Amino acid sequence: MLEITFIPAFKDNYIWLLHNDTDAVVVDPGDATAVTWRLKAEGLALKAVLVTHHHPDHQGGIAGLLEEFDVPVYGPALESITGCSHPLQDGDHIDILGNCFDVLWVPGHTRGHLAYHGEGMLFCGDTLFGGGCGRLFEGTPAEMLHSLERLAALPEATLVYCAHEYTEANLRFAMEVEPRNRDTAKRAAEAAFQRLRGKPTVPSTLAEEKRTNPFLRCCQPSVITAAQKKDPSAHDPVSVFAAIREWKNHY
Repeated sequence: MLEITFIPAFKDNYIWLLHNDTDAVVVDPGDATAVTWRLKAEGLALKAVLVTHHHPDHQGGIAGLLEEFDVPVYGPALESITGCSHPLQDGDHIDILGNCFDVLWVPGHTRGHLAYHGEGMLFCGDTLFGGGCGRLFEGTPAEMLHSLERLAALPEATLVYCAHEYTEANLRFAMEVEPRNRDTAKRAAEAAFQRLRGKPTVPSTLAEEKRTNPFLRCCQPSVITAAQKKDPSAHDPVSVFAAIREWKNHY
């Protein structure tokens, strides 16, 4: 039985720790020291490292971990990942402490970005956030929208373990896009309360994201109308997505 906890890093990163009673796997270890301290505190043996993409806050701790632990590193074959011993592509399957996870290629934020889905859990790095999505550093709006649609097609009960605590700010923007969305307003209030208490707002569920995340709602009339106020030519899902992503970039 896997247990999932987070290791906070930097300003707002979450390094996810998957473990049983004795063994552990980490996802996107940007900080080796934080991971090592947690493993020692809980008496866990590191068995593998998973990486979603190449940005330093997601892989910067790998070199330090490999100095202390001889473990496999799984990451996107299309990107340069420190110490990557198992380059992965779309459709691959990996074993995480006896549990099967599917590898999904979800480009947009970066060219080779991967997500890992299994056991009702989704580790999606910087592709899908609570109430938002990642910036398009290397991909196109069409690529990112397709990636988000692919994630949204997973079972609605799937728990979304994103890599940053952005939910409160994302939902403020979501309310600008859909000011009459009661689900978004309720979730925004709950997220603000959680942050006041110093509690994380993640994981969410895909069902919750589909009700409140404007980047998963590009076919909804309310989102289309909002996008057209920024770009009158926004009519199809890709142009609607591009308009609200650009709006969010400057929000």
